[in-house]
Amino acid sequence: MSQSLLRALTILVALGEDSKSLDELAVQLGVHKSTVLRLLQTMESERFVTHDSTHRYVLGSRTFELANQALEQRDIRTVARPHLSALNSTTGQTIHLATYESGEAIYIDKLDAIESMRMYSRIGRPAPLHCTAVGKVLVSSLPRAEWRAVAQRLDYRPFTERTIRTAERYLAELERVAAQGYAEDHEEHENFVNCVGVPVRNGIGTVVAALSMSVPDVLLDHDQVLAMLPQVRAAADAISTELGWTPGRPPTTTKD
Repeated sequence: MSQSLLRALTILVALGEDSKSLDELAVQLGVHKSTVLRLLQTMESERFVTHDSTHRYVLGSRTFELANQALEQRDIRTVARPHLSALNSTTGQTIHLATYESGEAIYIDKLDAIESMRMYSRIGRPAPLHCTAVGKVLVSSLPRAEWRAVAQRLDYRPFTERTIRTAERYLAELERVAAQGYAEDHEEHENFVNCVGVPVRNGIGTVVAALSMSVPDVLLDHDQVLAMLPQVRAAADAISTELGWTPGRPPTTTKD
């Protein structure tokens, strides 16, 4: 690798951590300030860096453009599959990945339980918004101004005795999911099946998918499924990290 290219890349990495002065960059690279200045001037002309009124350098708009383009080229199903497989392998349970498309939660990937009974779900089919963990996660991630419109258009088909059947109960459930950061399907979609779901985020914190684990209660009861939430969340966080998200960082989007 050419020395100039290596220095330029080192500058980008350094500015990704925090703004830097010319002196600080020269010390970090171990070269004279004039050498660093020539690199910075070239990089600034191409919008890779810029500087403020105090002559501290920061990343420029071109770096954000490239980052967004790189993330857009990552297919979420391809990125997620190894993490879904690992979760399926360690838990042995059914794993779903769903996205929100045209007002519906659509399953885009599924790994069946290794030994237990299979779920009715199918890749490419919608998941009911009112009684599945993925549906609740995806709707709760929409701006709150949209919740009531979604709630009022649902037919609230009663799949089991536990299925939510009114818009007001559903809105209360969305509030709960948004507050706690995960959703449950406590025998609401299929009798004797419990499910937990969590969000998957992209680089700016937008929820782009929901990941869930479903378990028949002959294998694990409701509390035992909830106890596996950290494993499900870890898988979702790993996918989100590959999509550019830093788990634990507040989203830049708002639900208000």
